[in-house]
Amino acid sequence: MNTATTVSTPAMNAAKSRPLLNDSARTVAGSLVVLALFLAAWEWGPSWLGMPEFILPRFSRVLQESVAMWHNSDLLHHFGVTAMEVVAGFSLGSLLGLGVGVALGLSPRAEAMLSPYILALQIAPKVAFAPLFVMWLGYTVYPKILVAVLIVFFPVMINVLSAIRTVDPDMVNLVRTLNASRWQIFHLVEFRSAMPALFSGLRIASTLAVIGVTVGELVGGNQGLGFLLVDGEGQGNTAAVFVAICALTLTGIVTYAAVVWAERRVLHYLPKAATSTK
Repeated sequence: MNTATTVSTPAMNAAKSRPLLNDSARTVAGSLVVLALFLAAWEWGPSWLGMPEFILPRFSRVLQESVAMWHNSDLLHHFGVTAMEVVAGFSLGSLLGLGVGVALGLSPRAEAMLSPYILALQIAPKVAFAPLFVMWLGYTVYPKILVAVLIVFFPVMINVLSAIRTVDPDMVNLVRTLNASRWQIFHLVEFRSAMPALFSGLRIASTLAVIGVTVGELVGGNQGLGFLLVDGEGQGNTAAVFVAICALTLTGIVTYAAVVWAERRVLHYLPKAATSTK
């Protein structure tokens, strides 16, 4: 009797000491608690502080306005237009940044010649380009995509350029001893070494693409979430402005999550310490 009790005690103690939730579940639960507290503060905070709704509407009022805009202002169409512009601007800007970053990383002379002009393009305020693009291309989706391309290009290019320049020379020499061609060296060593930095740049670019598209729509748009934001501002409808802001935030979150998902799929072979994936 005593032996059986002694044998079962470690198992019972282990069961008691085992946490109810694992680390991932606790993280999700903590995040949901923070979200619930934020929404509660948004719902009841303005009334406690005595703020009128035209300054800070309650969360329930924003939800009501989103339903009204869904039926009356074609919210889904404007959301789709902005999402398409974000995807197009992010994709084109990332491809351009990747190509230029690789080219400059492999050619120090080309970097020395072109870097002042690329830096000048980056320093120039992108908001100043938006009216110019509208004058050239009209009230279409192309000015918004171009602004997004300009904003996305630089972080991707810099990350790829830095990664190509910091490739381990011992790895390159090792592949050369195996009679690898120049393309094989680039494909097997240089480009693969630049992948973590590339995805770090894509993470930054995914949020900047939303900013670029929004700037373009604010300056000269007749559709999209930026247009709804300006329209709500013109009508003094603060709830509509918050609906547009929340929709833009959701677009950025989805784009960022897609980059994180792709990073985990592509860089699954690397240890977590070597990637930015948590």
